[in-house]
Amino acid sequence: MIRKNPSGDLPVIAESAFVDPTAIICGKVVIGENVFIGPYAVIRADEVNEAGGMEPITIGAHSNIQDGVVIHSKSGAAVSIGEHTSIAHRSIVHGPCEVGTRVFIGFNSVVFNCKVGDGCVVRHNSVVDGCDLPAGFYVPSTTYINARTDLASIPRVTASAAEFSEDVVRTNNDLVAGYKRLQNEF
Repeated sequence: MIRKNPSGDLPVIAESAFVDPTAIICGKVVIGENVFIGPYAVIRADEVNEAGGMEPITIGAHSNIQDGVVIHSKSGAAVSIGEHTSIAHRSIVHGPCEVGTRVFIGFNSVVFNCKVGDGCVVRHNSVVDGCDLPAGFYVPSTTYINARTDLASIPRVTASAAEFSEDVVRTNNDLVAGYKRLQNEF
């Protein structure tokens, strides 16, 4: 469902993107070329700041927002997700937040009030909260990262982890093409 927010903002969605009919896209949201938005995803830009304004939620080209993902923002803060990035099933991205290019956020993970640098991999059931994670870091499953975390203890992304991330993007880009073909059959 594509809908306006109370401020009257309507999502802007590239024609080449695929948004599952069960997804909810609300308000000041910008979805780039060839993006996949999976079933029951909720992307909602509707809260305003003290001045009554809000920044957009942007999803970069060739990224995928998988089943059950929630993307929202506190008090109109910006959320940006870079190109070729995967946000896996049931994750939460809550702004203010910046997720870089070629990032993988694993199942059930939460990123909030943070910056996740380009090429990072955040594995399943992890939390990145209130800190900047530099480019190329690998967050193992069930890890909690915050402003007090010693980043020297966090490993770097391996070639196999980077290839896994790229494979997920390729798979979802293929899904965009397949679902776009099917759209006209119903």
